[in-house]
Amino acid sequence: MSWTKEQMVQQAAAELRDGMVVNLGIGMPTLVANQVPPGLRVTFQSENGLLGMGPFPHDDEVDPQIINAGKQTVTIVPGGSVFDSAQSFAMLRGGHIDLAILGGLEVNMRGDLANWAVPGKMVTGMGGAMDLAAGARRLIVLQTHTAKDGQSKLRRELTLPVTALGCVSRVITELGVFSPTGSGFHCLGKPDDVTAETIRASTDAPVTFE
Repeated sequence: MSWTKEQMVQQAAAELRDGMVVNLGIGMPTLVANQVPPGLRVTFQSENGLLGMGPFPHDDEVDPQIINAGKQTVTIVPGGSVFDSAQSFAMLRGGHIDLAILGGLEVNMRGDLANWAVPGKMVTGMGGAMDLAAGARRLIVLQTHTAKDGQSKLRRELTLPVTALGCVSRVITELGVFSPTGSGFHCLGKPDDVTAETIRASTDAPVTFE
C-alpha cells in the first residue's frame, strides 16, 4: 500500500532541522507546518510576506487577514512579522531560505523541475517558484508519482515548461523518497508493501535502491 497524503507530509517534515528557515509551497507542502517534530525550532516563511508562520488555525482562531501564499488562513507564532513582497522576494533570492518544500509537476533524473505550467491550461503565473528553486539552499519536491493520465512524473527528460535546472535534492511521492542522481533516481525509502518492481514500472528513468 502506498503512503497516504499525511504520510507523505510526515516524510517531508522529517527533513526539517533545528534552526531552519523554511518556505512551504502552495498545496500539500503547506501541511508540513502541522507536522513539525516536538522540540524542533523551525521558522516558516511565506512568499506573500510572512515570517514566523504557524500551523493552520482552529475555528476560533481564524483571522481572514493572516493568509499564506495560497490564500489559506494561517497563524503567526510569537515574534513573527509581516512585510511587503519586495522584502519577501529579497529573502528568496538572497539565499536566506535553508529549505524550500514545493509541489511539482515533473522532476527529471538531473534534478530539473517543472512545477508551474501545463500547456493548454490556464496559468496564473509562476509565483515565487523560480526564485525559490534558484535561491533556497535545499529544495524538496512533494508530489504524486504519476499524473492523472498515468504518465510518470519522475522522468528522464521533462516534458513540461522548466522552472529551474538542477535544483531538486529530494522528491517525495506516495511510492517513496527519491534522490536524482544524474543517471536516474535513487530510492532512499519506500512503503513496506510497495515493491521495487512497482516503483520501476511507475518511473520514466532508472531507479536504484538502498
